[in-house]
Amino acid sequence: MEISPITAPLDLKHRKILVVDDDRLNIRILAGILKGEGYTLVEANSGERALLAYADFLPDLVLLDVMMPGIDGFETCRRLNRTYGGNCAPVIFITAKNESDDLVEGLSAGGVDYLPKPFKAKEVLARIRSHLQNRILSEQRKQLVDQLSNANAAKNRFLGMAAHDLRNPLASIRGLAEFLREGAVGPLSVDQLDLINTIHSASQSMLDLVNELLDVATIESGELKIYREPHNLADLIAKSVAMTNIEAAKKNTQVTIETRGLAPVLMLDAAKMRQVIDNLLSNAVKYSPPGSAITATIQSAPAHGTFGFAVQDQGPGIPDNERDKLFKDFSRLSAQPTAGEKSTGLGLAICRKIVEAHGGIITAENLPAGGCEFRVLLSTNS
Repeated sequence: MEISPITAPLDLKHRKILVVDDDRLNIRILAGILKGEGYTLVEANSGERALLAYADFLPDLVLLDVMMPGIDGFETCRRLNRTYGGNCAPVIFITAKNESDDLVEGLSAGGVDYLPKPFKAKEVLARIRSHLQNRILSEQRKQLVDQLSNANAAKNRFLGMAAHDLRNPLASIRGLAEFLREGAVGPLSVDQLDLINTIHSASQSMLDLVNELLDVATIESGELKIYREPHNLADLIAKSVAMTNIEAAKKNTQVTIETRGLAPVLMLDAAKMRQVIDNLLSNAVKYSPPGSAITATIQSAPAHGTFGFAVQDQGPGIPDNERDKLFKDFSRLSAQPTAGEKSTGLGLAICRKIVEAHGGIITAENLPAGGCEFRVLLSTNS
């Protein structure tokens, strides 16, 4: 997708200006100044007519007298801003007054500037040119943002389709490797078994990456759906701890859970929250040396209406100069897994987005005795 650069046009000709004043002489003076610059003008002699003219003309800028019969300029400006919001053309008030209270009221009403009477041609043109250029730049920025948003949406769609199409063949490769490893086609030599294990490990790592890419595409496209039901947080953590201990045993590492008698029932998406717990426990095992003790604890702050959990590891902690990388997509810290495990740099970013979708927060702090604690806090009211 081609994205147009932001450039400030030098030619402001044919930009549309609505001039609102009940004094015909003022309108004639302004018209004489502005038409020489190639602007297109429409006139109105009251606030009520200005509102009608604006709807038909859709100007790029409004010159609006303050003192008029009927609704005054301030009220006219307020109504324009209520009707058109952020798309409303900039309003420059025309006034003979220069008292600070009037200036404040005009700005509060939504105006951007003042033109004092009697008019000075150079000042009129300079102020109008400045605000028109600002409006054009704002329009171009909005166009660029829309183009970038569309490009990002297209990227997410492509990423999601690619990840989805890759997942099935990778799962098949991993499954076939497991069949071969279990002797489905007969005994294997040591070298053959070693090759099969390598294929299985590589396909599992690729499948994990594809699944995380699919999660990121889903989250960034705004399609992450959280289905809340009452769940016992202690039960979810206990199930994750039991599964993690199977892998942790390969490193002679033990994961334990401390509930401290707490068994809070929270409104959670159990599958999504299990994904967070599994990731934090897996990371704790991955970055702690063999033979470590990993602890998962339930924590509470009843005064603040929050429950949560924390995972404490015995890893190297988070370097101070790398804290800004934490929880960001594809960010990897200098610390390396202690047994050659793979890391995509996506897990913590996904955890943060899932926790925030639950209305919670996730933080990480180094422990005084070494290691790190990842903490998730969830509101009992969310």
